[in-house]
Amino acid sequence: QVQLVESGGGLVQAGGSLRLSCAASGRTFSSYFMGWFRQAPGKERAFVAAINRSGGSTYADSVKGRFTISRDNAKNTVYLQMDSLKPEDTAVYFCAARLSAGSPYDYWGQGTQVTVSS
Repeated sequence: QVQLVESGGGLVQAGGSLRLSCAASGRTFSSYFMGWFRQAPGKERAFVAAINRSGGSTYADSVKGRFTISRDNAKNTVYLQMDSLKPEDTAVYFCAARLSAGSPYDYWGQGTQVTVSS
């Protein structure tokens, strides 16, 4: 069982930056594949970025080159550095964890709101 708690959301102007954090409980954090998703008002939840156990990452095309996912296994934390933010990045951001790359994400945080003003 893993519990995930996101933080770092807020209001920022377009072009600004935010860093989201997701703290995980448990002693097996390094075994998990971690991901970030977002859900904008009236839209379905969408993939943003993912990181595997060894630090390899993938990104949605819409954030590639602007967002960076990273993890610190010693702190049981995954981060999402968001730069050059755009109003269309406004959403609730969720982190998620899974034990296998091919399986659905098993654990989800409660989400943190990111609002980008124009």
